[in-house]
Amino acid sequence: MERQILDLVAVDRMDIPFSSLDQKLRRTRMKVAKEIAADVKSLGYESERTFAYVEREDKNVARGLKEAVAEFKEEFPKYGDILQGKINEKRVRREEHLYFGINEDCRLTGDDYLGVMRNLGISEHRAHLLYPTLMEISRELEAKKDRESRIVVGKYDLEE
Repeated sequence: MERQILDLVAVDRMDIPFSSLDQKLRRTRMKVAKEIAADVKSLGYESERTFAYVEREDKNVARGLKEAVAEFKEEFPKYGDILQGKINEKRVRREEHLYFGINEDCRLTGDDYLGVMRNLGISEHRAHLLYPTLMEISRELEAKKDRESRIVVGKYDLEE
C-alpha cells in the first residue's frame, strides 16, 4: 500500500509539469499544422528531408444535441419522438487532414529537438539535460509508428 501511495504522489507531482508541456505541445502542434496546411493546400510539399500534403475526407457524424433540440423546439415543440429522431440524425462532415513526416533515410537532428524545447520555454541547460531521455523514449515509440503522421486541421459541416 505504501508503495502505491508513494507512486501516486510521484505521478501527481509529475502530472503538473508534463500536463503543462503537453498543452503547450498540442497548441504549438495545431498552430504549426494549420499554418502548413494553409500554405500546402492540395499542391503538397516535398524537400530533401520532409513532405506534407492535405487531403479532405467526408464523414457522417451525429447531429449535435443542442442543434437538434433548438431545431426541434422551432418545428415541433410538443413531440418527444421527433426530438429523438433529430438527435439520432446524421450529417456529413468534411475533415481536412495534414499528413506529414520525415523522408526515408532522414532524421531530426538534436538541434531540431532542442529548438522545439527552447520554443516551449525550456532553458538551454534543461533542454540539453532532457534531450537524451527524450531521444530514448522517441526511439522506442518510433519503432511502433509509421513514417507518416496526420492531424485534423479543419472540420466543415456540409449541407445535404
